[in-house]
Amino acid sequence: MSVSSEVEAGSEFDVLISVQKSDLESFARFQSQLPRGLTAVGGQADNADFSFSEGMVRFIWVRLPAPPDLQIKYRVKVDQRLMGSFTLGGTFSYVRGNQRKDVQLAAASIRIRPSQKVAADQRLDISAFQEALPAQRSLDASQLKVRCIRELPTVLEGSEDHIVRLLINRGEATKFAKIEEKLPEGYTAEPIETKDAIFSCTGGVVKFLWMNLPPDPMFTVSYRLVPLAGKVAVGSPSIEGTFSFVQSGATRAIKITQRDVEFGKMDAAALEQLVQSVQVQLDPLTGAEASSNYTHPETSAGGREYPVQEQRISPIRAAGGRRGLVPRETSRSMDQYLLAPEEGVYYRVQVAAGHKPININRYFKHLSLRADVRTERHEGWYKYSVGSFKEYKDARDYRVQVWNTTPIRDAFVAAYNNGQRITVQEALMITSQKWYK
Repeated sequence: MSVSSEVEAGSEFDVLISVQKSDLESFARFQSQLPRGLTAVGGQADNADFSFSEGMVRFIWVRLPAPPDLQIKYRVKVDQRLMGSFTLGGTFSYVRGNQRKDVQLAAASIRIRPSQKVAADQRLDISAFQEALPAQRSLDASQLKVRCIRELPTVLEGSEDHIVRLLINRGEATKFAKIEEKLPEGYTAEPIETKDAIFSCTGGVVKFLWMNLPPDPMFTVSYRLVPLAGKVAVGSPSIEGTFSFVQSGATRAIKITQRDVEFGKMDAAALEQLVQSVQVQLDPLTGAEASSNYTHPETSAGGREYPVQEQRISPIRAAGGRRGLVPRETSRSMDQYLLAPEEGVYYRVQVAAGHKPININRYFKHLSLRADVRTERHEGWYKYSVGSFKEYKDARDYRVQVWNTTPIRDAFVAAYNNGQRITVQEALMITSQKWYK
């Protein structure tokens, strides 16, 4: 790699990479993660598709060119407020003998000279800038065309079961999408019409999950609401739900609106009028589901549930030989370890959880874990995790490393979307990544 060792804030610089690929002519990819504040503004390489998204520079070859030497070039723009030093590297991946191989590029250290056009009190150290919370994408609800409307549940003749129908107007939703309906206590559900969605009903929550939505701009799905044994249905059951979808790489969710209508008796014009009459209500994504179970992503019925064993905070021998719990952190000292949300989908490795806060530095040092451990409050637990990985495989590999190098045997991968926990299955579907055992 050829790159300047010093650049000026506000300027652009070129990165040149030479790959001696010999006779390789297979699929290949080059990736380089840029720190926040740096933007790739162009790239070129023979036969390659160049892209830049969420800080990642990517060159992808469906088939490498024939010449043995491959030249890669891209240009980087530096935010004019930055100063300080950073490292730049990359990974060249290729296929040989039906196996993927990775070659790590030797990292180069680059110093950013501060711009004289920016006042000293407005300059940002690039290292500190990485810790800052990225701005969230704004979204004007009034501009959304997506809608999800629930028909008032109707009693199935001759039984106490109800039929629940949902009308989806796709609008901006095209690929990954999900319906979640929280059922009243004492009910379960069975699928009727799924429109190729993965259907599940677990813990009183109905889900329809799509990797790709049906092509129809407007369609309906339905399920049968069944009272459990001993449950006596009184009146129409109360159901609350959300429809979530991906827009510009971020997940959005709207509340499902219920109307006393019958979709089957309405023509296209009436359905369109109904959709237009419903006001969109954005729903904050809680991600409340994901942390106590891991859902295997390869089963067609919505996944098998694997219980996760939470790691208890065990007593540690303190200085002086007395045995006792690690002292609690004070509120002030805990703040420095709080997990800050990041933008987009990413993975972390959870290494412990407990109902009371602990001395993070001391506890994990005792467990030989040399990593930046962060904590979050979730479902009544203090949960402790490490890393931030865009690729599930990288998080999986780090989890294995934790198993092999520390006494922590129940570390597992957790997934997030814009700082909120989601299931690993959903993260894989959003990012079109593959699950690895």
